[in-house]
Amino acid sequence: MATYIVLLGPPGAGKGTQAQAISESLRLPHISSGDIFRENIKNETELGKLASGFMNKGELVPDDVTIAMIRERLSRPDCQNGALLDGFPRTPAQADALATMLSSFQGEVGAVPTISVPEEVLVERLTGRWTCRAGGHIYHEKYSPPRQAGLCDQDGSELYQRDDDKAETVTRRIRVYLEQTQPLIEYYRQRGLLLEINGAQSIEQVTTDMLKALRAKG
Repeated sequence: MATYIVLLGPPGAGKGTQAQAISESLRLPHISSGDIFRENIKNETELGKLASGFMNKGELVPDDVTIAMIRERLSRPDCQNGALLDGFPRTPAQADALATMLSSFQGEVGAVPTISVPEEVLVERLTGRWTCRAGGHIYHEKYSPPRQAGLCDQDGSELYQRDDDKAETVTRRIRVYLEQTQPLIEYYRQRGLLLEINGAQSIEQVTTDMLKALRAKG
């Protein structure tokens, strides 16, 4: 039976980095809902056009469109043994739809690691991020500062802070995520699938802990 992993984590938890490491270690394709949306919209598929229509009007894309995109991606040959899902599901209703979909592929969600990081650490990680204007190179005032404050090491251009990385926006993004995701976390906890991972450690330790928990879940 194919096994699918659903990865959860708030902004600033390092979910993208961990998804790449877990995908490589377990040889499972990393399926990002954001990538799927971009691919469908760029290629102007029927589903992409449908999604664009809602997005252009400032509306949420309905679940059935999102689920159809996910189904199409999971039906490709590289997912026959399972996949690592990132960004979907977001709600218990989507989780129910995913379970139904996976059963038609003779698969199921086998584990749901969630990266837990204290809110103040998330805020520190995200608000310390600065981006170079010319090439988009990213620095962090604490973890990876430029050699000269305010200037990019690679091209000398000015570093600026994106609106998304300002304290007020960051705090709101984190709180919205936590509020919206709590029902999904409880959904998977009740089914015995949730694996809580301490994300306030080094990247390497988080990867080690997550792989250990996933293999123990087996």
